[in-house]
Amino acid sequence: MARYGKEHKAATRQRIIDAAGRRFKKDGIDGSGVATLMADAGLTNGAFYAHFDSKDDLVAAVIGDQLGRQVSELSELPPGRAGLELFVRQYLSRAHRDHPDVGCPSAALLDEVGRCTGATKKAYTAGTKAILDEICSRLAPQDPESARRSALSLFTTLVGSMQLARALSDRKLSNAVIEEGVHSALAILEA
Repeated sequence: MARYGKEHKAATRQRIIDAAGRRFKKDGIDGSGVATLMADAGLTNGAFYAHFDSKDDLVAAVIGDQLGRQVSELSELPPGRAGLELFVRQYLSRAHRDHPDVGCPSAALLDEVGRCTGATKKAYTAGTKAILDEICSRLAPQDPESARRSALSLFTTLVGSMQLARALSDRKLSNAVIEEGVHSALAILEA
């Protein structure tokens, strides 16, 4: 029996994380069993334990990966407030609302993360701090910590607005929540 190299194992692990990230954000953490997650990755159930100790281990890895990607995408936007305005408009968009599987893990999974294990909460906390740090460094490059309150206000406005917009069955009201969220977020940037 041939053994796969470290690169193959790392690529397979990432494939599982990517597939699980999409599925978790679409169907929820609790609504996604290992068999479904592995099928999404094109693998058998037996391969799961070669990469993760448990589903909780996978959830923590997915949350860390998803938030890390979000930080990376944010850091690639134009510098300063211009990049943050673009981030706000992309985040609070109808496309993001309508496609949670490719969007922010906070807006899709926050309520479930609150009920997860310590490892998942630690991964979420580290990722959130990195997002806040990126926002702070754009708001106040000379003294990023001075912008911590504004960064917290901005991020919570984005996440809360998106969660509310997704929860509403009235599309007109949902669109209004998104629009008001953009106005509120931009007001935070202007303050």
